[in-house]
Amino acid sequence: MEEKLRLDKWLWAARFYKTRALAVDEIGKGRVLVNGQTAKPAREVGPGDLVTVRKMDPPIEVMVRGVSRVRGPASIAAQLYEETPESATKRAHAAEMRRLAPEPSHDYYDGRPTKRDRRILAAVRGK
Repeated sequence: MEEKLRLDKWLWAARFYKTRALAVDEIGKGRVLVNGQTAKPAREVGPGDLVTVRKMDPPIEVMVRGVSRVRGPASIAAQLYEETPESATKRAHAAEMRRLAPEPSHDYYDGRPTKRDRRILAAVRGK
């Protein structure tokens, strides 16, 4: 018999969410897909199922490799799933784009606009 486990318990045991309640909330909001379809917290998952977790951008797609009824250390939790190569590539590309993006706080250090700058802004806005 193939072992299966509730989706919310599996997400908690695999350390995607800190509590089962958080996992249930995210599943309820439609941020967790099982085999491309929205699921309910009681949906059973087992080895071979594709779980998509939209916790960050881009979403993480993982293949379920095992189930655990207890939340163990991160090293054990990492053995419960395997990230798909496409998902890993997308996440690496997104991380590189974030690294190359300009720092938004640089504009902050320029300070408030001067009186002259405000007059120019007002003229551009038509005031």
